[in-house]
Amino acid sequence: MADDYDSGDDLFDGVNEDALLQSSQVQTSAKRPLNESDGNAVSRGPSDDKPSKRPRIGNSYTEDGSSSSSKLALATSILKDKFGYPAFRHEQAAAIARILHGENSLVVFPTGAGKSLCYQIPAIAFEAMDRETGDREEGDSGVTIIVSPLIALMKDQVDALRRRGIAAECIDSTKSWEQIQDINAALRSGKLRMIYCAPERLNNEMFVENMKYVRGGVRLLAVDEAHCISEWGHSFRPDYLKVARFVDEIKAEKVICLTATATPVVADDICNAFSISKDGVFRTSPYRPNFRLEAVAISKQEEKRDLLVAYLKKHKGSTLVYVTQQRQAEDLALELRKQGFKVQAFHAGMKTEEKTRIQDAFMASKVDIVVATIAFGMGIDKSVGDTFKTSHHPQTTEFDIRMSPLSIIYAALELRFKLIRAITPEYSSYTFEANNVYYPRLKNDKSPEAAAILNNAKKAKKYHSIDPTAVSKSTGIRRNDLIKYLNMLNDTGCIKLKVSGVQNKYKILSKLPGTDREIDELVEKVYADLELREQQALDRTQQLIKLVTAKKCFALSLAQHFGMELPGQATQCGHCTFCVTKKAVELPAPARKPFDFEAAEKVLEATDVRDDPRFLARVAFGIKSPRVTRLGLDKKKIFASMAESDFEALLAEFTKVCK
Repeated sequence: MADDYDSGDDLFDGVNEDALLQSSQVQTSAKRPLNESDGNAVSRGPSDDKPSKRPRIGNSYTEDGSSSSSKLALATSILKDKFGYPAFRHEQAAAIARILHGENSLVVFPTGAGKSLCYQIPAIAFEAMDRETGDREEGDSGVTIIVSPLIALMKDQVDALRRRGIAAECIDSTKSWEQIQDINAALRSGKLRMIYCAPERLNNEMFVENMKYVRGGVRLLAVDEAHCISEWGHSFRPDYLKVARFVDEIKAEKVICLTATATPVVADDICNAFSISKDGVFRTSPYRPNFRLEAVAISKQEEKRDLLVAYLKKHKGSTLVYVTQQRQAEDLALELRKQGFKVQAFHAGMKTEEKTRIQDAFMASKVDIVVATIAFGMGIDKSVGDTFKTSHHPQTTEFDIRMSPLSIIYAALELRFKLIRAITPEYSSYTFEANNVYYPRLKNDKSPEAAAILNNAKKAKKYHSIDPTAVSKSTGIRRNDLIKYLNMLNDTGCIKLKVSGVQNKYKILSKLPGTDREIDELVEKVYADLELREQQALDRTQQLIKLVTAKKCFALSLAQHFGMELPGQATQCGHCTFCVTKKAVELPAPARKPFDFEAAEKVLEATDVRDDPRFLARVAFGIKSPRVTRLGLDKKKIFASMAESDFEALLAEFTKVCK
């Protein structure tokens, strides 16, 4: 795997966004901090004022009516000694106390409100608690696993923890075999307190097996960006469905889920997936008093660029400019560089090493401006002086959504139709390079696993290869036991193990369709489900348009979107575009050309596809999809040749010629 996180920003590549979107091109800015406040006055919204089985009292968490003072005292001591903060803020103490009492939690805090402390402090506290109770031997305090969707976030947090003398590591695609062995050795010795990994790592059979037998067990699993598990969320990722399965497989003692963007429906999804009760949900308002939300309507592309350049010249300091396309990030960065700015582009199409270099340069203030897609910035701990966010808003009938990949279809079969459940994939081929102690060690080991591997591993010039599934069937030894033994040989340096041939596995939960009619009915349901998802994505875009064009405070609308209110039931923040101007942002109507029937005919001449009018409309409009790419249509002149047409008109016209 080249990268542990696919941001999805390539979905917008190849699209003429200025034709796709309203010509007004709204720009939403989260600009200069208004003051030095970090939001300490933020209170919980009314949606959280529900009775709890264990009430929160101030910054403490009570159990059976008695204060858990010793655990809170320990947590506070770690906060001061390791992190240098005098006291907890908002709901941090309550969330941490709940974890230390052995119960699952969901933390919904805005970015910068200290979500990471809610798992970092318990991860450190477990060892001290074990010493106090005497329940565990030295080195048996286990590990906390943090599932995070971005390599940059993992690296940033691990580096910060190490600077504080806290044993933390991350396992990602940039690690060498030797580095992985060092991490495994630290796990075996019980020295690691925290280990970070991407959700895709949970599909790695070797990793899952290793975590099952880690010394001291997995005390806590932290799921960052937990909204990705919800099919109703704005960034649903099917890989996150496997996180809940992973919790069961490795028998993690506790789970804490963290996100900054959970609507009430998304929060319910998270709680259901990880068995979190209502009193285990901790929220603070998304309102950030040090952010100024502004929107400006732009009628021409040139005007937008001029405004951006003027802004950057006026406001010096670290700045993020967000765009939708990888190509746009490159082009805009080049243009700004010509204007004399210290700027770099950043997107998911770059190599991991290049992205790491750019991130490090930005963190060290060697680069002032990063022009980025959504691949950048998640969880990065840097004080950003100015953030200029460019947001492009499509019309109701226009959208840019790639057709759902196979993983989305499998997710629908699992979530919507309850037909299957994803389980840990298996590798069909295990290949290893053996050193000179391999043969003596296995010959002296009288275990059935050693004999099975010794007798069935086929040796070529340099490498041995073995199929654990085939060996399991022929010997009767459990496949998991063979994998565990191979992992042990790899971890101790006896072999260098490589795997290939990923085989996804699914547990059948109910009878699958068998007749042609049943299969056709399921196909129709799945297709309808994909259309619904597409419409939901469009609706979310419209919600953003309504937010910036309504006669209402931006911050209030944003808080209410997440089921909360402004602190003190305020109705205005006082510094967003609407609060300052008392006027709603007006978007100019987009200009549309008359329908070009000749261009539509050329699209039909370029492909013989006649089973999907939406597909043809996408090609004409310039929206990529796996099928478009597979047929090479995105490389032809007809791709995006009708980008300035009305999408619904395209759809209606191509429907006439489809069967």
